[in-house]
Parts: sequence; structure tokens; C-alpha cells
Amino acid sequence: MKIIVAILFSIFLISCKKETIKPQNSVPEIASLEKGETLFQENNCVACHQPNNKVVGPSIEQMATIYKKENASLVSFLKAEAEPIVDLTQYETMKINLEITKVMTDEELKSLEIYIQSFAK
Repeated sequence: MKIIVAILFSIFLISCKKETIKPQNSVPEIASLEKGETLFQENNCVACHQPNNKVVGPSIEQMATIYKKENASLVSFLKAEAEPIVDLTQYETMKINLEITKVMTDEELKSLEIYIQSFAK
């Protein structure tokens, strides 16, 4: 009898699913200017976009000012869900880099948007 109970108990344990439990004290990610600046640097956006000067792509100031004026979403563009509205001639070059931003979290994209919009005139 003990063997049967042990076998049934073993089958029960094996059939139980493991559940991933989120830590109760995990802090949700919050978008911020500082995080946006870090992402801009770490993802080498500075190679093509400088604060006030056109290099390969438009300056950060130009992007921010146009997106602000048009009331457009940089996040949508970075997700490749919206058409470009700044320097359309460089879009083919930028499209490659959208592969990086398309996999970013919403908070990371919002952080980039906050950082870029901080240059708006």
C-alpha cells in the first residue's frame, strides 16, 4: 500500500506545473530623460545625430522641433509604426536602425522620446 501511495504522490508531483512568481517588490520601469540619454549613447545614435548639427541624419534639435510642431509620436516612428517626417532622404539608412528600437520596451522608447524632445525649440 505504501508503494502505491508513493507512486501516486510521485506522479502528482511530476504533473504539477512550475509557475514563475514575480517578486512582489519589483519596481516597474519608468521612462526618464536620463535613461533616454543613456540609451541614445549606448545605441550609438550619436554617430548620426548630434544635438545641434546635422551629421548623417538630422540634428536632435531639428527632429525634436519638427515632431513637436507636427504633434507627432517619436515612439510610433521608432516602433516602425509611423512614417518619417524629418529628412525623408535618410529614411533608408535609418530603417536599419529601427531594428534596434523595435525591440525596445515602451518605457525605453518613451525615455528616448523624452530625451529627444528636450531639445525642441
